[in-house]
Amino acid sequence: MKVNKITFYAALLTAGGVALGAFGAHALKETLLVHGTTETWKTAVFYQLIHGLAAWAALSGATRHSPLLVKSAFAWLIGIFLFSGSLYGLSLGGPRWLGPITPLGGLAFIVGWLIAARAAWINSSSTADD
Repeated sequence: MKVNKITFYAALLTAGGVALGAFGAHALKETLLVHGTTETWKTAVFYQLIHGLAAWAALSGATRHSPLLVKSAFAWLIGIFLFSGSLYGLSLGGPRWLGPITPLGGLAFIVGWLIAARAAWINSSSTADD
């Protein structure tokens, strides 16, 4: 996936996180209370916002894109769909098979951060004054 598309989707997903947070706090408030899933919804929104912003920040404004950061951002976007998406579904009483998908999204988040750490390590090693 091209960098411009990743930053585009990251920005859309982050905007969507804000909208879903407001939607959950207002329009879905009673539904989430009935299901006892308000905190699950909040967790989904939080992780969507953090990782959407991380993906956007990692790639926007850079004059030269690190292939590792592109992979990292892509992993975060996949994580949003798997982790937050499954939690949204479960919060609204979706099928139980969504439950095992959530950790796969969490794994995608972790992989993305490890790739970002590798990119930072390589960058710091090539420019270090130490």
